[in-house]
Amino acid sequence: MDYLLVGIGSALGGMARHWIALTTLNRFGPAFPWGTFIVNVVGSLAIGFFATLAVQGKGPMVNLPLQRFLLIGLFGGFTTFSSFSLQTLQLFEKGQTNAALMNVLGSILSCLFAAFIGMRASRLLVG
Repeated sequence: MDYLLVGIGSALGGMARHWIALTTLNRFGPAFPWGTFIVNVVGSLAIGFFATLAVQGKGPMVNLPLQRFLLIGLFGGFTTFSSFSLQTLQLFEKGQTNAALMNVLGSILSCLFAAFIGMRASRLLVG
C-alpha cells in the first residue's frame, strides 16, 4: 500500500510540476527556467512545513501513510533538482553564465529560506 501511495503522490506532483513549467514557459519564455525555480521554492516551503508537523507528531501528519504520500510521493515528484542541475548546465553551455549563477544562488538561497519559513510556520501553528 505504501508504494501505491508514493506512486500516486509522485504522479500528482509530477503533473503539477509539468503544469507549472508549461504555464511559466508560456508566460515568461525560455530565457530563464522560472518553472523549475518556482517549483523548487514552493516544494521546499511545503516539505519544510509538513515534515516539521510529522516530526512533531502534530495534526494529520501523525499518519505514516499520509507522510509517505506527501513527503516522498507528492513533494518528491513535484520538486525538480535534477531538472535544476540540467538546466543550469545548459545555461553555462550557452554562455549564459550570469543566468546560470543566478539560478544556482537564487534556487539554493530561496529554497533554504522557504524550507525555514515552512518549518517556522508549522511550529507557530502547532505551538
